[in-house]
Amino acid sequence: MNRYLRDKKPWQAFKTFAILFSFTVNLVLLIVLLVIAPLVLPIVNDIAKPIVGGLNSSFVDMNEATIRRTIDVSDTIPVVLTVPLSTTTSVVVVEDVPLVNVPAKFTLPNGGGEINGTVTLNLPVDLQLPVQLSLQVPISETLPVQLAVDAVIPLDETELGVPFNRLQSIFAPLDALLGRLPANGQELYDRIIGRVNQPDTPEPVEAATE
Repeated sequence: MNRYLRDKKPWQAFKTFAILFSFTVNLVLLIVLLVIAPLVLPIVNDIAKPIVGGLNSSFVDMNEATIRRTIDVSDTIPVVLTVPLSTTTSVVVVEDVPLVNVPAKFTLPNGGGEINGTVTLNLPVDLQLPVQLSLQVPISETLPVQLAVDAVIPLDETELGVPFNRLQSIFAPLDALLGRLPANGQELYDRIIGRVNQPDTPEPVEAATE
């Protein structure tokens, strides 16, 4: 018995069983995959891919979309300020303006000298008089405002941007994964056969250094 154990025959038997069992399981899984794949792949291609791809594209478009609308503004703005006014203008006399005992200087002709005195007269109606205005004009008014403002708001800058980014991060990898699946059973078979027939790449051997 000790010699039997020393020869490791149980271990050899276990390894042989494990190899056969692993090969059998892989073969069964391969057969099941080849049988089920033609039934599953059309469902994936015709239903899952369009739905997931459409949702992913919609979330991308929504994240890049903008909200455009015209906002009607109706309000009043108080205006309180002082405006300096300095100008030369003409004023029109609207009624006779009496001038009584206005100092005047009379110059006599031919060098006769000057006489200081007073005059009394009326400025007639519609007489235009040039005047210089220099005023501080106070203004206190309320102005009505009626505007139509065009607003463009990027959707990703609103509160909706966060959930759309989260949904896009979920569906984008899933869409990429479905896009890498074989389109039909023949493509699946070709991939499996190509993987089986692909020779193992030998590991590079490092040159021995003396």
